[in-house]
Amino acid sequence: MTLLSKTRLGKIHQQLIALQAELGAQYESGLPASDTVVLDQSKVGRLSRMDALQQQNMAQSTLRNLESRLRRVNRALAKIDSGDFAYCDECGENIELARLEVQPEAPCCFACQSKQEYHPQS
Repeated sequence: MTLLSKTRLGKIHQQLIALQAELGAQYESGLPASDTVVLDQSKVGRLSRMDALQQQNMAQSTLRNLESRLRRVNRALAKIDSGDFAYCDECGENIELARLEVQPEAPCCFACQSKQEYHPQS
């Protein structure tokens, strides 16, 4: 049984809903910047094209990060609905409340997240 009260769980749920909307809006606003760069040499010089390609790559990277975080948010919302929220995906123990307050979509406790970051193949 999770250590979260219904009140705290409700606040986290609202936080996740707001985060979902914010990330969705950021994703939508970033789509145009990730569109294909037109390589028309008569309109744009070589350095301008390189700059445009670099900006496109950065925009695509940002969109991938937004997609990843949005998937974690959606998964956290599904876990709230199923009653599995606040449990670590790796060890099954409770995720610390302080961690959830900062990052409500966190799938792992701090110890397991640290292991993944420092030993990704373990």
